[in-house]
Amino acid sequence: MKTIRECVSLLSVVLTLGNSLSFAQQGAPAPAPTAQAEMQRVRPEKGAGALPKDPELTSSFERNTYWLTKNYRQKRFEPVFLGNSSRLENLLRAGKIYLSLQDAIALALENNLDIELQRYGPQLAEYDYLRAQAGGVIRGVQTQVTAGPTSAVNLVTGGFGGGGGGGGGNATGSGGNTGTVFQVTGTAIPNLDPVFTSSLSHGKSSSPQTNSFVTGLTALVVDSTQFNAGISKQWLTGTGVNFSYQSTNVNSNSPNNDLNPFTRSNANIQITQRLLQGFGIAVNNRNIRVAKNNMKVSDLVFKQQVITTVGSIINLYWDLVSFNEDLAVKRKALETAQKLFEDNKKQVEIGTLAPIEIIRAEAEVARTQQDLTVSETQLLQQEAIIKNALSRTGIASPAVADARIIPTDQIRIPQVEAINLRELTETALAKRPEIEQTQVNIQNTRIGLAGARSQLLPSLDVFASATNNGLAGSVNQAPINRPRQVDPFFIGGYFGAFEQILRRNFPDYNIGFQLSVPLWNRSAQADIANDTLRLRQQELQEQRQLNSVRLEVTNAVIALQQARARHEAAVKSRRLQEQTLEAEQKKYALGSSTIFLVIQAQRDLAQAQAQEVTALANYSRAKTGLDQSTGQLLEINQVSLEEAMTGVVKRPPSAIPNP
Repeated sequence: MKTIRECVSLLSVVLTLGNSLSFAQQGAPAPAPTAQAEMQRVRPEKGAGALPKDPELTSSFERNTYWLTKNYRQKRFEPVFLGNSSRLENLLRAGKIYLSLQDAIALALENNLDIELQRYGPQLAEYDYLRAQAGGVIRGVQTQVTAGPTSAVNLVTGGFGGGGGGGGGNATGSGGNTGTVFQVTGTAIPNLDPVFTSSLSHGKSSSPQTNSFVTGLTALVVDSTQFNAGISKQWLTGTGVNFSYQSTNVNSNSPNNDLNPFTRSNANIQITQRLLQGFGIAVNNRNIRVAKNNMKVSDLVFKQQVITTVGSIINLYWDLVSFNEDLAVKRKALETAQKLFEDNKKQVEIGTLAPIEIIRAEAEVARTQQDLTVSETQLLQQEAIIKNALSRTGIASPAVADARIIPTDQIRIPQVEAINLRELTETALAKRPEIEQTQVNIQNTRIGLAGARSQLLPSLDVFASATNNGLAGSVNQAPINRPRQVDPFFIGGYFGAFEQILRRNFPDYNIGFQLSVPLWNRSAQADIANDTLRLRQQELQEQRQLNSVRLEVTNAVIALQQARARHEAAVKSRRLQEQTLEAEQKKYALGSSTIFLVIQAQRDLAQAQAQEVTALANYSRAKTGLDQSTGQLLEINQVSLEEAMTGVVKRPPSAIPNP
């Protein structure tokens, strides 16, 4: 029992030493916290970006020993936050949401779930970096960007507009990336965290003896207690150190042993250095460098998601404005048709007009009423889509679901637009996040090639070890037929053997090397060829992406010019149709025209007005597409990535306009 207590005491000392080393290891400088992390300390109630909290420590003992156990406790994260920001309530008045474009963008930054999902990306990348620092295999980061909602213009047959309002446009075309960033190949990465191992066992054995001359017995009974402990550590240079301690306490019934019971102990330290395969910091820290690059990739993916979502919200908002304008046009057309019907009805009553003209006018009223109904339902669909995109719970809230959205901004077309295609293209190549993301991916592939090159080399490891041995025990009290001659140096207890180890009384030394040469080396050859060919593919894809971006900017400029020209033509056509209808009505009043021609002129005017609204909406979408293709959408709309990351927009809600 005394020996067991001594072993347990030593185990406690070694455990404390091992945890202290681990604590020192964890105290190494960590990656600088992102702006998200800093803001989440101020805003802990938000779930997506909240940093892990320490577990609740209920007793003073837990608080005092937390440094010893924190590395083995699960990190705690705040649950997801499904409440909307207060901005939405501030914009709600008397069952109506008075919404400006800037408020729509701010609500998207605060409440949109696509952006909220991407806020986890930087945190995942940071923990992947922590995993790489420990020598673990990195998981990579997701680069999938979610497209924004589609405008109601695509949901209703016969809608006035053309093209969706919420997609990424040309900005997220062939240049986007999906999937994971990095796949580990090549020589294995060493485990960089120190590892402590220990074991304690107790056993008893009874062995019948075929020859009693050696043991002096016909049955040998051995009672033994074994304790082993060790600490191992590897470094980026390919160096490994392993320290181990072994102690065995034996108590047997053999009378021939001079010492009984006795303790045999040894302490060993072994150093191994890889010289060919797996040698060098550049080979063994490649995962750390890739994981650090992936932190940048996750920030770029988040930026790309913000651009996609904000572009979608802008298109949805301007489509909503256009739907309201189109509804006004349909109402005006219905009023005009009803007025014509009432006038014809009066003329039929006094006998100046044939009764058939009432039927024609009434048919026109029914047609315009149908157009008005389609326009009203399309507007309701658009409002539902916008409310779903700007709220965490969508239209689940009755107050939000029943509220009508009143847009307070109007589409404005500048008198003059200075467009320099070369400057816009250079801006796009410098600011598009997916281009920088592709460049980082290529850099990661080149970093990974170091591991594949190292795998080509033979494995040559040099090792050296030193062992100190110790033996101590008590004089065997079993009677024998000869006088015992026991060296007093070996008489002692457990710590007597331990002192011999410290004094290095019985040292052993060992040095050598281990060489492993694959004769054909086909697997390593295939890996290096595969990685090199994938790098060539990525370089070609980068060039294809650059070409695609240049083409997108050119097409976006042309689309903007076309949209501007079509709007100018639509304005002229609408003015002409107004004059035509006015002239036709005067001729009809004088009896020189027919009801058919008047109705036809009314239809032409309504169609011209609808085309003008469509042209205005198409211009807004073309302008948004140009801003996205050049990477300036956030800058032009005054969107801060820091505010997008935290989900808190400092700008106050816009003032509600007076009636």
